[in-house]
Amino acid sequence: MSRSETADAAARPAADPAELDRPQRADARRNRELLLVAAAEVYDERGVDASLEEIARRANVGIGTLYRHFPTRDALTEAVYRREVSLLCDGVDDLLADHAGDAALALWMRRFAGYVAKKKGMAMALKSVLGADSELFTYSHQRIRGAIGLLVTTAAAEGVIRDDVDAEDLLRAMSGICMATDTPGWNDRTERLVDLLIDGLRYGATGPASGDASRSTDSATSTPPRKSGAATGAR
Repeated sequence: MSRSETADAAARPAADPAELDRPQRADARRNRELLLVAAAEVYDERGVDASLEEIARRANVGIGTLYRHFPTRDALTEAVYRREVSLLCDGVDDLLADHAGDAALALWMRRFAGYVAKKKGMAMALKSVLGADSELFTYSHQRIRGAIGLLVTTAAAEGVIRDDVDAEDLLRAMSGICMATDTPGWNDRTERLVDLLIDGLRYGATGPASGDASRSTDSATSTPPRKSGAATGAR
């Protein structure tokens, strides 16, 4: 934190929880969204210790506006983390609308790897403050578990993957793949490992495979468009 940030934090009164819970005006909601988008970009570029003033400049708002929405750096980081989880999970419906189940699953697995690669620093910072068993990480796991569960259930119902796949097992396998996302060549390695997983999931399927999902342009480093969306629900 810069000296100016430290001085601002010391002089700033504590936020009133009731004030934070009040419905926001349209311009306030827009500014909040701009700040979250800017923070995600700056964190990706410079890490979670990046200057809050730089984030405010990137969002084209004043530092006071940032502090009104997010009284502390931790509050901003948590909000960014929640938003990124939602973007990852809210994209499932669009994938299933545009692709067969096995291809949608492969594309989402690549997005998941890219998400983990970019958010490791953010997750570590939040765990040091909130603890690994906090509500935030429970929420994140439930959302991600629900997203991959929907993909697996849909693909199995279409007959394009085997019908004995456990979504939690697949999520653990993906977590293992993502352990190497901070090593050179991780993107190509992730592509190959996702291909292997998908081939294994297709083995014994009752219907024809949809095609080679590994050739899609949606790579492991791709992320869904940065837009707000409702939580992914059951289909």
